[in-house]
Amino acid sequence: MLFRLIKPALFALDSETGHRLALRALAALPLRAAAGAHGPLAIQVAGLAFPNPVGVAAGFDKDAEVPDALLGLGFGFTEVGSITPLPQAGNPKPRLFRLVEDSAVINRMGFNNGGGAAALARLQARAGRPGIVGVNIGANKDSADRIADYAVMARMMAPVADYLCVNISSPNTPGLRALQDESALTGLLDAVIAARDEAGCAAVPIFLKVAPDLEPADIDAIARIALDKQLGALVVSNTTISRPALRSHHAGETGGLSGAPLRKLATQRLRDFRKATGAAIPLVGVGGIATAEHAWERIRAGASLVQLYSAMVYEGPGLGGQIVRGLEALMRRDGFSSIAEAVGSE
Repeated sequence: MLFRLIKPALFALDSETGHRLALRALAALPLRAAAGAHGPLAIQVAGLAFPNPVGVAAGFDKDAEVPDALLGLGFGFTEVGSITPLPQAGNPKPRLFRLVEDSAVINRMGFNNGGGAAALARLQARAGRPGIVGVNIGANKDSADRIADYAVMARMMAPVADYLCVNISSPNTPGLRALQDESALTGLLDAVIAARDEAGCAAVPIFLKVAPDLEPADIDAIARIALDKQLGALVVSNTTISRPALRSHHAGETGGLSGAPLRKLATQRLRDFRKATGAAIPLVGVGGIATAEHAWERIRAGASLVQLYSAMVYEGPGLGGQIVRGLEALMRRDGFSSIAEAVGSE
């Protein structure tokens, strides 16, 4: 209700200023306890006990400013970042656009964040608090050795992360998606795994976030590598550089498209990766999820977990709790006693 009251004022501002104000509002909320990992919506993924499968996608809380506020709103987990070793300003503004007529967002942020040291301090300060917080790691745009950047971040963040998510799928850092190439990806994951282990955190699972704009051969190659490296999960998917029919006057902006127009493509990619991996690796469904029905469709298609971001631009951060409540009703309606039973049941 509060979001509905302030939404007109937020939407009168440019998108990035509105987002900053939303983060400040969340930071000012009295902290509520994170949900406990029990009940019909609880699920085990990559050795972690999630109280429910609904999480916040990376990009919302880039600098780990409000993870506990989000967990207190009913989300089963949150993923901070993307975080790079050094602070960086990102791409020139404007770089974030609401496509209101399409319930979508286009962004070309470019991994803007305050750097690893600042985020690490915040995550260390919350040590011991309940709730699952993943850390999405990236490389600096001007880095001479991007694989080394990922290794630095894995070594730095593994001690404070419930899981690490390797982000090689943003379209807004030139050349980054080339790391999805089979040989480059193998080298990258080897470096990240070694760095995590050097930090004494071999039990921290590694997730890999992939793009939706992949050819069948790419999907098969990534699936083989994910199986070989025993990844904790694949996050499917990031934003798309494709452009379905859009109504907004921002439709021609460059960057990654997310929100409702991504839903069909992201769901298909999820099915593709479930088939390519033989359902042997957990999948996290992301892209265009705005209702409990959307989340349920993604779970039935093979997602053990789902994540939101763009829908919260339009519905507010209370959307997570609404979807959690709706999921339990849908699960019971369709005769399942647990979320785990429903995964891949379509």
